[in-house]
Amino acid sequence: MASPAITQTVQPLEGLRLAVSGPPELAGPAAEHLRLLGARAEPGRTEPGADGAAHLALSGAGFSGQSATVTWAVDRSSDITDEATVQAATGIMAVHGRRDGAPRGLAVDYAATATGVLAAQGLLAALVGQARGGPAARVDTSADRAGLLAVSQYLAAAGADEGEAAEIAPGGPPFTSADGTLFELETLDPGAWAAFWRALAAPSDAIRAGWRPFQFRYATACAPFPDALHTTTRAHTWQRIREAAAGTGAEVCRLRTLAERAAEHDGAAPWELAPYGSGHRVPRVTPTAARPLAGLTVLEAGRRIQAPLAAHLLGLLGAHVIRIEPPGGDPLRGMPPACSGISARWLALNRGKDAVEIDIKSADDRRRLLDMTAEADVFLHNWAPGKAAELGLDHQDLAAVNPALVYAYTGGWGTNRIAGAPMGTDFMVQARTGVGEAARPLGEVPAPSLMTLLDVLGGLVGAEAVLAGLLTRERDGRGVRVDSSLLGASDVLLGPALRRARRGEEPRRPAGFRRPLPTADGWIAPADASGAAAAAYDLTSLPTGAALAQLRTHGLAATAVTADPADLHHDPRFAGSISRDEHGAPAVPDPWSLV
Repeated sequence: MASPAITQTVQPLEGLRLAVSGPPELAGPAAEHLRLLGARAEPGRTEPGADGAAHLALSGAGFSGQSATVTWAVDRSSDITDEATVQAATGIMAVHGRRDGAPRGLAVDYAATATGVLAAQGLLAALVGQARGGPAARVDTSADRAGLLAVSQYLAAAGADEGEAAEIAPGGPPFTSADGTLFELETLDPGAWAAFWRALAAPSDAIRAGWRPFQFRYATACAPFPDALHTTTRAHTWQRIREAAAGTGAEVCRLRTLAERAAEHDGAAPWELAPYGSGHRVPRVTPTAARPLAGLTVLEAGRRIQAPLAAHLLGLLGAHVIRIEPPGGDPLRGMPPACSGISARWLALNRGKDAVEIDIKSADDRRRLLDMTAEADVFLHNWAPGKAAELGLDHQDLAAVNPALVYAYTGGWGTNRIAGAPMGTDFMVQARTGVGEAARPLGEVPAPSLMTLLDVLGGLVGAEAVLAGLLTRERDGRGVRVDSSLLGASDVLLGPALRRARRGEEPRRPAGFRRPLPTADGWIAPADASGAAAAAYDLTSLPTGAALAQLRTHGLAATAVTADPADLHHDPRFAGSISRDEHGAPAVPDPWSLV
């Protein structure tokens, strides 16, 4: 049974005034989210700002002194000055380009979007802390920190004690049918994988060889499976491919265009907040500015990336996070590569959390979980749709033991927003919503990124929604149900492109946009404003340093492209930023500071 739809949405920032200044590409994403949560923007406060940073401030209704500063880079003297150079420096271009065998820029403003969500998170956390008796805070965040967070799993794997479980080499979806339909394929079951390809008469050796790279593409951002699988799909019509999927348990999804997504977009916010209980919890710990969630407990029953990342961010803000894991522990703890016997990727999302093993299929263990929930502040999960209600663990069930609980669900498709939606995984949501088209400029074949764009952004949006729920509870004294989704994350990322499409403009960026330039020993990425002019220079005979110097003499801004996340350890642009945890796994810096 599916959970009942949310019928009421609240705005926890209603009554607060928002002052904004600075570059729109930095200030815009955060300001938009704060307005969606009810803040009223003061007119006439969007001037560029003399220091090149974006500034946001919230005041009113008992809150004062909460402000945020957003920059492109912590070190403002560096050559990291815009979206293109952030992507290049932090390793986003390297990871996104693995499928193609060379660094590639994302044509969407991924780092700026993530930074905006992080800035809104910081302000919400500061408001929660102040409502709980803590001080006002100033939030500082930057796009380079957001970029490092986005690649943290790949950085952790690159610095592990052993190699990857699957080859990192060019290759991957989407597939193409005989009638030219581009599509994504998804299944988590090797049996369904094999049955689908047998139904299309693919060679047996290609089916066997293709499963492992396909299975690990979420981890490696590439899928070098045999070309015979692409040849197989090109021999069948889209209708036949859909029939094969329907008959074998696999799922396929045609790559939709941005125009299609714009036409169906319902304008919904990327989250839903609905009060459902009562009974304000009394603070047991007075928070500090740096740890505004100190004294709060988060129970997280998360799988993969989205929910674990959301809980990880709440932990960085001071919450005590307890993971609910199945008997024997989370199987992803053993996913290679490992540091001191623990998956480096798992550590990137789960370090610092406590864990309790609970069999949610057991009535006795479900009662244990209810007892834990009675003392918690947040319950966060990303189980399959309807699973919580089936187990008696939906928000209405938990309200009986804790009416002040913030109950958060981070799912794939939101509440009844997409009819007939496929499996709610990162790459399927990318395909269904037009991200595959937006990620590449005009003149290039659309293709969803094999970097987990939406899982990461969905985790950020999920944490933001939980913070909004906590603030609602502090202001109204009621428990709150919070829903966020990968669909909501996609809408956040695609906002500018969808607005262009609705205006009848070309939604994609122009040909050649954000394309790195090869040098004699690497790659450089021009800033977006310098891209067209820089492309006119042949830099292939020059070392990277000399190529950058030559562009500077012509007044063109650029930075070196990080070709491998492992190189970030020694990159002077991030000196002292990247550390190692107690297991030896690489750890990126907190994405914001609150002082």
